[in-house]
Amino acid sequence: MTQEAQIDTAPNERYVSHFTELMHDVKASGLLERAHVYYWLQIGAHVGAFFTIWAGFFWLGNSWFQLILAAALGVIVTQFGFLGHDAAHRQMFTSPAWNSWTARIMAGAFAGLSFAWWRAKHNMHHKGPNLEGYDPDIGPGAIAFTPGIVAQRTQGFAGWFVKRQGWLFFPLLTLEGLNLHAESIRAARDKSSNQPWRRLELFLVVSRLTAYVAILLTFLPLGKAVAFFAVQMAVFGFCLGASFAPAHKGMPIIPPEMKLDFLRRQVMVSRNVRGNPVVDWAMGGLNYQIEHHLFPNMPRCNLKKAQPLVRAHCEREGIDYMEVGLFHSYAIVVDYLNNVGLRARDPFDCPLSAQLRAPS
Repeated sequence: MTQEAQIDTAPNERYVSHFTELMHDVKASGLLERAHVYYWLQIGAHVGAFFTIWAGFFWLGNSWFQLILAAALGVIVTQFGFLGHDAAHRQMFTSPAWNSWTARIMAGAFAGLSFAWWRAKHNMHHKGPNLEGYDPDIGPGAIAFTPGIVAQRTQGFAGWFVKRQGWLFFPLLTLEGLNLHAESIRAARDKSSNQPWRRLELFLVVSRLTAYVAILLTFLPLGKAVAFFAVQMAVFGFCLGASFAPAHKGMPIIPPEMKLDFLRRQVMVSRNVRGNPVVDWAMGGLNYQIEHHLFPNMPRCNLKKAQPLVRAHCEREGIDYMEVGLFHSYAIVVDYLNNVGLRARDPFDCPLSAQLRAPS
């Protein structure tokens, strides 16, 4: 790191103190209290929608109109992923056990995802969002999210791909559903894992997937069964990935040696997407990413209510609070991914550095 980029950490105590003030204001507003009625209604409505789709499946029979139901099922399964996410963050109930079992059922039985695998991975992300070498969401994978990874992919197909990965990112999300199922099964089969209830989760995920495929093959010809499965998985992967992508992609990457207090570490690398009832539902409340990262156990329905408090606090502290429209956020993601290899290698060559270097 250059001398110019050294960070004055003296104000950290002040920032910690001021986050305490924000926490006090949020608690005083009652926004951290559990929203039991809201979540029971959410669970009931989506379980009802899930079984309604399957009732329509059996009623419709051998028809290509089944693909409409496949797409609807992909959307509803995404919502179970969000409900599992909320329960894993202990947003639903006071009891840790109730939250954990709700997450296992919502994520495992309805969405086919391993709660334990996802929780371990997601907890690391929350502790160090966009922290290079730590946050698994920007680690090496099909997509290169950092200049360091791009530098290793300059030849052949990898070099061709990385220059166009922004345009390919959203089409690739249609495969994310399959990837999540595979990762969940792999993690649940890992005998070296000390995750509790690993075998039960493996049973839930495998039984759910097996029953799903068996029903499709029993009631539909092979071609329609394959098409139903492909459409459902594609919609599920796209909806889930498109909800997570705008949150941090294209925001500053934090080098491992950089020390930040909690407030700045969460706000400066997070991006909100401007909400409305449809966007809030479709994204599972993750469009309020800044509030979610500051208060991960806040019920989803209260994130929007906390936004004015958080925005005003950031304005007083001189911290950029980023919020854009949905399609604008996607444009930022595509542009960043297409040009990540051309970004300045100095991670401080961005608006983040200007804030951190500014006198307190």
